[in-house]
Amino acid sequence: MIERGQFQEIIRYIINGLVATGAHYGAFLFNLSLLPAHSAGLANFLAAFVGISVSFLGSRYFVFRNWQAPIVGQFLRFGALYAGIAVLSGLTLFLWSDLLQLDKSAGFLLGVFVQVAFSYFGGKKLVFA
Repeated sequence: MIERGQFQEIIRYIINGLVATGAHYGAFLFNLSLLPAHSAGLANFLAAFVGISVSFLGSRYFVFRNWQAPIVGQFLRFGALYAGIAVLSGLTLFLWSDLLQLDKSAGFLLGVFVQVAFSYFGGKKLVFA
């Protein structure tokens, strides 16, 4: 059974994730319109930095509420975690959309599921513990 505090944390995580995903997706669409080759993989890789920044701030101040710890250490750990996640997500979208020529938005959502699978537990156990 999930404790009340943990349930509330998961709800905050979902809210933060939706906001960060919206920022990421907006940057993804913006990048697609600017890139001459319209590469979904590159557009997503660049947009990931926007989503990661929004996610870090939300995780620190809203989800895990751990703003007492030094921000630089958290930022470096979070950055390392999300750099790995961004590469994995970018490769997922590259394979899905650029190589297999499947729908870019569906590929983006697939990348989001990859991110969600790693980010909650990585953030909770490795960054904001």
